[in-house]
Amino acid sequence: MSRAVNWSGVFPAVTTQFRSDFSVDLDATHSVIKNLVRDGVSGLIICGTVGENTSLSTEEKVSLVEVAKDASAGRVPVLSGIAEFTSATATKVAKEIQRVGADGIMLMPALVYSSKPFEAAAHFRSVASSIDLPVMLYNNPPIYKNDVTPDILISLADCENIVCFKDSSGDTRRFIDVRNEVGDRFVLFAGLDDVVLESIAVGAEGWVSGMSNAFPKEGETLFRLARDGRFKEAIPLYEWFMPLLHLDARPDLVQCIKLCEELAGRGSAITRPPRLALPDADREFVEAIMSTALANRPVLPQVGL
Repeated sequence: MSRAVNWSGVFPAVTTQFRSDFSVDLDATHSVIKNLVRDGVSGLIICGTVGENTSLSTEEKVSLVEVAKDASAGRVPVLSGIAEFTSATATKVAKEIQRVGADGIMLMPALVYSSKPFEAAAHFRSVASSIDLPVMLYNNPPIYKNDVTPDILISLADCENIVCFKDSSGDTRRFIDVRNEVGDRFVLFAGLDDVVLESIAVGAEGWVSGMSNAFPKEGETLFRLARDGRFKEAIPLYEWFMPLLHLDARPDLVQCIKLCEELAGRGSAITRPPRLALPDADREFVEAIMSTALANRPVLPQVGL
């Protein structure tokens, strides 16, 4: 069970599409997902940070997983983010996600409460043990104010279905620390776009990517080049990509990524409040980066896409 997902490649943190009245647009989200799969991504993360998980009802989350399963048509695994205030609610949502056919979950720490390490570990263990799905743990201390340290992860090595760790701390040394303690017990995923090459160099087997929503072929190509040790070809692509990838490290990353997605003709920039549209200066900054990127879009090396 725990290794049923092919834990390799780019898993975009898929955006949730909204109508002008901020209701979820399932048809538009279906189209976004279908196009990502068409363009060669290796997996899908629904209802992550970029998918605006915390702005969605449980019913909306379930519907989005159903849409993703239909749009992907079994070609790539579909994981759903679980981001709740309490362990009990996270367990309830995880069971619903399992019921509608998700291939796994991406589990965040309990939100708002700043957990002590033993509390974070207990939260992960209780939710994971309540379902029969593989679990990716998600660490993003700048956004969620809880740091899932290597020590916390290592303490969960006996929890069989916790199989993957996505780290968005930006500290790639943690991948080495984990492997030094528990070998290849956990699959390691890059979670911060602008350190992806460095993460792969020290053992990341996958990448949960924000900006690959706008540039899925470029993202998957970059990953495969680095995975295969083709760094001489990867570096120019990484240099072209980097101004865009930096947007993933901003507090308003969701608005930035969705604006890029819209400018690339792949989706809508609408976000659900409390996230508001970027102020003019920020919007113009992102538009300028996108204009430069689109004007200089590289010819991609062959990687089997």
